[in-house]
Amino acid sequence: MKLKDLIDGIYAGPLALHYHDLEVAGISSDSRKVDPNEIFVALRGEQFDGRQFIPSAIAHGARIIVTDDAPAGVPGEDACVLNVADTNSFLRQIAERFYGNPSRRVNVVGITGTNGKTTISYLVESILHRAQEECGVVGTVNYRVGRQVYPAVNTTPGFLENQRLLYELAEQNIRYCVMEVSSHALVQSRVDNIQFKAAVFTNLTQDHLDYHGTMENYFAAKSRLFELVREDGVCCVNVDNDYGRRLYQQLSQHVMTFGLNPRAEIHATDIRYSVRGTEFLLVTPHGEVRIVTPLLGEFNVSNILAAVCVGFHEGICLEAIHQGIEDLQCVPGRLESVESDRDYEILIDYAHTPDALRNVLAALRRVSPRRIILVFGCGGDRDRGKRPLMGRIAAAGADKIIVTSDNPRTEDPAQIIAEVESGMKGGDYEVVVDREQAIARGLNIAGEGDIVLIAGKGHEDYQVLGDRRIDFNERSVVRKVLRC
Repeated sequence: MKLKDLIDGIYAGPLALHYHDLEVAGISSDSRKVDPNEIFVALRGEQFDGRQFIPSAIAHGARIIVTDDAPAGVPGEDACVLNVADTNSFLRQIAERFYGNPSRRVNVVGITGTNGKTTISYLVESILHRAQEECGVVGTVNYRVGRQVYPAVNTTPGFLENQRLLYELAEQNIRYCVMEVSSHALVQSRVDNIQFKAAVFTNLTQDHLDYHGTMENYFAAKSRLFELVREDGVCCVNVDNDYGRRLYQQLSQHVMTFGLNPRAEIHATDIRYSVRGTEFLLVTPHGEVRIVTPLLGEFNVSNILAAVCVGFHEGICLEAIHQGIEDLQCVPGRLESVESDRDYEILIDYAHTPDALRNVLAALRRVSPRRIILVFGCGGDRDRGKRPLMGRIAAAGADKIIVTSDNPRTEDPAQIIAEVESGMKGGDYEVVVDREQAIARGLNIAGEGDIVLIAGKGHEDYQVLGDRRIDFNERSVVRKVLRC
């Protein structure tokens, strides 16, 4: 697309004549990823000021620099500057035009809530595959577009990246995209201009209060997703929790309810739990069917019900939904079993919020282990209020606890652990600051019939120490310890 066509009606400032017919190859807000003849938009973020990276962007081939205040000496001879009042607004407008508003060509399913987003995204993907539909997935584990898999930087990418990913899906004639939508993304307008075919609300419990301040603000952020649902779309709401019921009352669009409550449109009954998984009767307006899944716990029953809502709204038959659910054997880092020759179970889970940890421990208790040995910690530079709460939940739900580090970032790991300990009155626990040593300790004290739960990191294959991200794969750590 020619530059003059891309900015027509968006930018009214001066532009040298020889740039009018420049073929714009792309748009970037990351100077490290700029390609020749791309536009670089210098955004001001919470941690970095994009204007610092203008020289780097030009060195990588950017011909057009968009900023709200160009530093002295920029751009030089190799690029021109477009000075705009609001770089974020300008970026959204040109990205939508450049990529042609791709959510009009892709059915986007958005999932929000504190817990369950990733598992639901995998379930919806599996159901769509059973219905012979290709599906892209954008979420916490990775971004999947056709055969291309991109590493996930955030649960929900930035506005520009979202437009690019949806454009790639549309160009490959992939009709669906399942997207985890975080509260940060909603507040920061990362999903603005995406038209959602379906939006799912899972639950809301304490998390991210370091960012939102209050639960009321957190709920308001999550609720924004449902303002972006298309007229022919659906809002799928879990009515087993107070926030879900509140959201249901305030929505004016088409709503499908799900939950364990028998008054929900999609619900479950006759639930049976075992170490091998979960069985239940799925009850829907379209019929009933017995579900057998290796996914453990009541919370995963709710996750399945959410995916069923999406499937029915998209016209998928009950049999394909049933098969799609049972096709999914595991989700990375969600009660993921690590195979071993030991006489105890080893599970890795992402539970890093109070509610998630409570739910996982309750699910494991239902399968009657001899002991639950929990290895966990809390993240640094994040919501400090949940640390003693998670300590209290751990003490109540596990038989033996190893408190350790979990992405301490710039905080002192010992201080984080002390705040966790403050909630662990009466619990049987010990502190091992080094996470690898903590995992080793948990495995070494395990015996026949025990479950060792390593919680907090799940799919993550790194540990954040200070401003460094180091390789740390818990599966590899477990195998290393078991070989010793």
